[in-house]
Amino acid sequence: MKKISVIIPVYNVELYLRRCLDSVVTQTYENLEILLVNDGSTDKSGAICDEYAAKDSRVQVIHKDNGGLSSALNVGLSRFTGDYLGFIDSDDWVTPDMYEVLYSAVQETHVPISVAAFCKATDTDSTPMVNTKQIPNGIITVKNMLLYPLKRDYYMGFCGYVWNKLYSANAIKKGGLCFDEKIKYGMDVLFYMNLVATVNCNGIYTDKPIYHYYQRNSAISKSESFNVRNDILTVYKKVEHLLNNSEYSDISYYARGFYCYHAGTIAEVAIKYGDKQTLLLMQKEIKEHIDDYIKTNTEFPDKIEKMRDLLDLEVT
Repeated sequence: MKKISVIIPVYNVELYLRRCLDSVVTQTYENLEILLVNDGSTDKSGAICDEYAAKDSRVQVIHKDNGGLSSALNVGLSRFTGDYLGFIDSDDWVTPDMYEVLYSAVQETHVPISVAAFCKATDTDSTPMVNTKQIPNGIITVKNMLLYPLKRDYYMGFCGYVWNKLYSANAIKKGGLCFDEKIKYGMDVLFYMNLVATVNCNGIYTDKPIYHYYQRNSAISKSESFNVRNDILTVYKKVEHLLNNSEYSDISYYARGFYCYHAGTIAEVAIKYGDKQTLLLMQKEIKEHIDDYIKTNTEFPDKIEKMRDLLDLEVT
């Protein structure tokens, strides 16, 4: 059995970390290298990591000064030794057969990326993310590996997250990629899209929801900070540039449509807090990209109407 490395960045998650680690060390696929990158936690997270390393020889702990999520992920990338690689956020958890399912799919098809469906979880339940359009069985083309994350309304169970996937180490090393440490939000989308486009990765998908994505209110994805949310605009501009400079330039308008969507979400936050300057800035971005937004949302007229309404709103 090939070795699978699992990178788990850890920062101040003592309330959730045991749940995460218990789900990993009890995997039915046992040949694991579990890399816990403690990014300068100030709570008991570091001690919990050391506790699990003392009990399980597969667990390695790397303690580092706080540098942010991308920094922690990059340390993991520089240290892993497995034939395949996975990522798990330290407040999430996985089903016992997660890596067995992902690995089996890779072995059957010999593709560099295996993708699985996931659930969004709260303290009370866990809801599977269902694709409204079916992903066909068999090998997914490189183009569709790029398209599915950009057509999220249809493929909610796929997305551009790094954690519901298993990657060939050869593909990772061939791409020579790392996470952008200047970006705090959306770095995983950029990493995934860069990898697929640079290495021409096809893939395989299973609709079994085997990853539980915990919706923590304090998570950075929930932040309403303009500086944090502005990162996602940077991400989709980089994705657009990536696609325009590849053989897949014909789908770059999907990246521009997604850029417009995120400009809209920032505009809504600006309205909520009476931030006139940010609203005007986002309205300018929406105007510039709304044609692509309309093009990518022809089946969702209510979304188009909502985006157009944002252009007429004012903060007094």
